[in-house]
Amino acid sequence: MRIVVGMTGATGAPIGVRFLEVLRDLGIDTHLIVSRWGRATIAQETSRTVAEVQKLATVSYHPDDQGADISSGSFHTDAMVIVPCSVKTLAGIRMGFGDTLIGRAADVTLKERRPLILAVRETPLSSIHLDNMLALSRSGATIFPPMPAFYNNPREIHDIVDHLVSRILDQLGVESPFAERWAGLASASSRRSAL
Repeated sequence: MRIVVGMTGATGAPIGVRFLEVLRDLGIDTHLIVSRWGRATIAQETSRTVAEVQKLATVSYHPDDQGADISSGSFHTDAMVIVPCSVKTLAGIRMGFGDTLIGRAADVTLKERRPLILAVRETPLSSIHLDNMLALSRSGATIFPPMPAFYNNPREIHDIVDHLVSRILDQLGVESPFAERWAGLASASSRRSAL
């Protein structure tokens, strides 16, 4: 399996980093693009350097490298995930404005009818954001705002991040080694009373 991963400047860099770690551990071929502002967000939100994050991927590209192999539909990939995805990137993809490698790779993913997952990170959402999400959903993208779940009783931020990564992997048809699945209200009540 070969996955293109984009990381933009929206908050949520720890989710993207953890996603790359899990894909690496699963032996999945990853092609990473970190935007200019994605680099700043990695520095702000994680203890990793950009170089350390790039080493988690099989291949890493400069965000302006329009000549990269992933900018062509003839280069086979199984899916693209942008995590986190800024609303600027969302708008650019919706308009087909491939001025960066992330935008171009997303455009290629859509035109080739491959899965495109956008972990849009913004709140609150304006009507413009919602229109862009709806248009891309209708074009075949999966809109995946990284919203935390609490039925699995997360105790740390790491638990929330892992759950979100598991849900993204579900969209790719990849089984997560640490997924906590909803088991119904009876099981949730039993877990709470055991605590």
